[in-house]
Amino acid sequence: MMNSNLKQIALNLVLLLLAFSVQTCVFPLLPFLSAYPNLMLILIFSFGFIRGSASGMCYGLVAGLLMDLSSGGPMGFYTLFYIWMGYLNGIATRYYYEDYITLPLALSVVNELAYNLYLYVFGFLFRGRLGFGYYLINIILPETVFTVVTTLAVYRLFLFISRKLEEMKKRRDTTIA
Repeated sequence: MMNSNLKQIALNLVLLLLAFSVQTCVFPLLPFLSAYPNLMLILIFSFGFIRGSASGMCYGLVAGLLMDLSSGGPMGFYTLFYIWMGYLNGIATRYYYEDYITLPLALSVVNELAYNLYLYVFGFLFRGRLGFGYYLINIILPETVFTVVTTLAVYRLFLFISRKLEEMKKRRDTTIA
């Protein structure tokens, strides 16, 4: 049982580090992208939705710490938002079956808009930058479109990985008993 849990933790860390690396190191180097999908956000809300609030909060904690450490801003800025996002998306798992793509797409839109509004209010508005229209047209809308389109492909992959991990855990539990 411990070996299965270690595999699951290791795979989760690899997914987080891969998403973080692609989002912070690869996407900014692509000159043709004016905006790019928020892979960390997709990962957190997907696993929060698939596995529940506790898993969503754990993903949010680790992803938020990675983002806080790389951003150079105040510690806890991203962590706070990502933990809450993981928790709130985990609540949705009680009300909807995870195979349908409509709720994950709606969650993607809601989470992306909430994330960008959070960044705008605490990153720009408090500093006296009031150009919300510019921010909406040039940052929020393109990033939301990219994130939702990416969610179509990535959510299914995360659902597949989650199911395979559950299968491995169940197989291991039945062979021990």
